[in-house]
Amino acid sequence: MSFVPKENLVDAIRKAIAYSPERKFKQSVELIVVLRDVDPRTPEGRIREIVFLPHPPKKHVTICVVADGDMAVKAREVADRVITREELQGIDRKMAKKIAQTCDWVLVKTDLMGLAGRILGPALGPRGKIPVPMPPNVNVEAFVNRYRSAVMVRTRDQPQVMVRIGTEDMSPEELAENAMRVLQVLEGKLKNPTYNIAKIIVKTTMGPPIEVRLR
Repeated sequence: MSFVPKENLVDAIRKAIAYSPERKFKQSVELIVVLRDVDPRTPEGRIREIVFLPHPPKKHVTICVVADGDMAVKAREVADRVITREELQGIDRKMAKKIAQTCDWVLVKTDLMGLAGRILGPALGPRGKIPVPMPPNVNVEAFVNRYRSAVMVRTRDQPQVMVRIGTEDMSPEELAENAMRVLQVLEGKLKNPTYNIAKIIVKTTMGPPIEVRLR
């Protein structure tokens, strides 16, 4: 990320946290990337990537696993919720919406992906979430824990990306490194990053936006 020095990100994040009013809850720190000449309605401008942050946010990430058999048994030791095949088949639209609201990630045994997509997909999609396939012989604990540091980087209706990079109690350096990981992924998706990235902003949940100096 030669066009966004790390020290510029650190400086902006430090200001965003300092200028943020105190709240009774732990605020997230958000990265907003405003794009130029990128149309999210086209295949080229549609960005949807899972990014694994180097520093997991200090805010609980709720992981739900859809599995059966031995995978379900192992998942119960590390996941927040396990949904078996039988339970999945009994889920109605109201329950699917509740799962979509409470689960940050829904990890699904590969042979249940079709069923999960049909039952949970309509509720997950509007919230920018997707069922993630879990290979049959995967290390369940490692796979679940990896997704506790994952974020979805995506464009919606507007040419911009907004993603949580951590929480206000993390160091500005850690947050900057998380931001750089997101920007690296965006750089790989854009034809001309130095032109297509028009503006980078950081802010806390309730704080003012702070623009990052790009050079």
